[in-house]
Amino acid sequence: MTASYQVHGNVAVITLDNPPVNGLGLATRCALVDGLARAQVDEAVMAIVLTGAGKAFSGGADIKEFGTPQAIQEPNLLSVIGAIEHCVKPVVAAIHSVAMGGGLELALGCHYRVVAPGCNVALPEVKLGLIPGAGGTQRLPRVIGVEAALNMIVSGEPVKSEFIAGVPGQKLFDKLTVSTESLMDEALAFARGVADEHAKGAPLPLVRHLPCKHPQGDAYFQFARNMVKGMAKNFPAPAQCVDAVEVATKKKFADGMAYEREHFINLMWTSESRALRHLFVAERAASKIPDVPSDTPQREIRKVAVIGAGTMGGGIAMNFLNAGIPVTMLEMKPEAIERGVGVMRKNYEAQVKKGKLKQDKYEQRMALLTTTLSYDDLKDADLVIEAVFEDIGVKEQVFKQLDAVVRPGAILASNTSTLDVNRIAAFTKRPQDVVGMHFFSPANVMKLLEVVRGEKTAKDVLATVMTVAKKIRKTAVVAGVCDGFIGNRMIEQYVRQAGFLIDEGCTPAQVDKAVEKFGFAMGPFRMGDLAGNDIGWAIRKRRAIEHPDMKYSKTADLLCERGRFGQKVGKGWYDYVPGRRDAIPNAEVVAMIEDYRKSQGITPRKVTDEEIVQRLVFSLVNEAAHILEEGIANKASDIDVVYIFGYGFPVFRGGPLNYANEFGLFNVVATMKRFAQNPLDDAAFWQPAPLLARLVAQGKQFA
Repeated sequence: MTASYQVHGNVAVITLDNPPVNGLGLATRCALVDGLARAQVDEAVMAIVLTGAGKAFSGGADIKEFGTPQAIQEPNLLSVIGAIEHCVKPVVAAIHSVAMGGGLELALGCHYRVVAPGCNVALPEVKLGLIPGAGGTQRLPRVIGVEAALNMIVSGEPVKSEFIAGVPGQKLFDKLTVSTESLMDEALAFARGVADEHAKGAPLPLVRHLPCKHPQGDAYFQFARNMVKGMAKNFPAPAQCVDAVEVATKKKFADGMAYEREHFINLMWTSESRALRHLFVAERAASKIPDVPSDTPQREIRKVAVIGAGTMGGGIAMNFLNAGIPVTMLEMKPEAIERGVGVMRKNYEAQVKKGKLKQDKYEQRMALLTTTLSYDDLKDADLVIEAVFEDIGVKEQVFKQLDAVVRPGAILASNTSTLDVNRIAAFTKRPQDVVGMHFFSPANVMKLLEVVRGEKTAKDVLATVMTVAKKIRKTAVVAGVCDGFIGNRMIEQYVRQAGFLIDEGCTPAQVDKAVEKFGFAMGPFRMGDLAGNDIGWAIRKRRAIEHPDMKYSKTADLLCERGRFGQKVGKGWYDYVPGRRDAIPNAEVVAMIEDYRKSQGITPRKVTDEEIVQRLVFSLVNEAAHILEEGIANKASDIDVVYIFGYGFPVFRGGPLNYANEFGLFNVVATMKRFAQNPLDDAAFWQPAPLLARLVAQGKQFA
């Protein structure tokens, strides 16, 4: 059973018990309704307390039921709330830890609500491309006011229970308990008290009967729409949240409920909501590794060492300092340490200035940092992360020294973005302790962490690193060993296509604008300028030796030969003005491209934005299919997570493979075959990966 029923004196207690967050799946809803019916016919029961077991009251809908018939099968959540409202005995919600989405809507349907301090309260449906669908837009404005409710609904962000309980005039919570531990005792006492009141003839209160008005009416809602329009142009749900709350202020409750339900169902079928729901599940699934059980013993990480105080090393160190984990940072020269620590301080001070970090917290974090010039000072570290120059010879020197100094059982990690982790592990006598931890720049900001599993990486090392990623608030995805792992291996094909598009007639600005209109944070040429064009140049030089047959546009090499390495030198594909990030097109770069075309005998042609987007995005899709077939990624959704959190792929499209599913894999392959006919492109690359061809033949999608 996913809900239990017990009687405490004259109070029945129904406890939701569906770990991890007491999701309101079909079995739980059935058990809840059964408990209500049982309490109503028991003459000894005078009141009912509804609560949740474990670490949540309820987190809302059961994600395992998303998109399945069980999600709407009776009793659905609306029917459960209706059963509570029609209960002839008072129902008291005893809320703690988490009350979100359908969980909060369930509580709003109860006659009374008792809450513990520290509880996170939210209606986060907008983050899934939806509006609340079980009365949230109609009931929440009635208990905390229209503006406060709309802010919660449109943002989807949690608010602490004690903050809400302290707002004058709020009717969401009838009582704030002393602590979580005392919640049940206080809820039982409260239930007995209201049962006595009810026995004297007092009617049971319903949120639906409370008034709902806004003094400025139309003007306020127009203001709200304007704000939402500017913040969420690619998502329909936020604007519909505004509409639904406005309906709560203008129509009868029943009409408002009908409006909310209709729009909830309509949004459920939008591609944006499907994408966001896909990502919600994908992000949580990324931490699950098929052959590493969740109960795998883990190593204790109390002290971390970082090799290198450059931009990447400093950013990596900040992640651990933020999580309260001491860091020792090693460099070869005092001035390098001074420069690195200075950048870290500057980053923290900017947060303090913006009010995002308190001064005392900043000082506490920096107090956890130790710097050194000696490897001997790393001997007690539990995790060492190397963040030195991307050269296998340099990595060899570092790992041989670490192997000689660092204690047995410590985890040795490389931040390499492309190099062979197996070769790096072979530089030590403990390859089982070596793993890749590829942070994305800036490391203190970017959410993605590629965890690269070497041939001999121990399972407990992998399990430990995945847990560490959560502690430092990263979304970790496991990748196998190959050149570039998941993200950079795919981006190489994307960048190659961008080069071919330049050869054929596009300007860098045209390519970037087309991709940014599609929804990318920035196009390939702006991205190259940000990362440093010399990095790609170094990779192409290595590729020329390892894969001499691979075809590239030569324009990027010509750009680098002119010293146009990107933002760091103020000029790349674009020009940059100090203190600004605007990408200013450069006439000399355009002339350079035109001269190159003439030298190759290429007559430029007009390329549509549609072709630009499809060539770039489908290059990612085809390479991703190869990566899946080779086992470099565990599952398709992991690749989507990598591209959303590491490469600025548009969130509302759900990642390259989710987008390919939406576009239709048959259509993707048909388009790729057309690209293969282009003499200036790479026909061999556009042959569909075996997995992609197989899925099309079987009428299936990426799972």
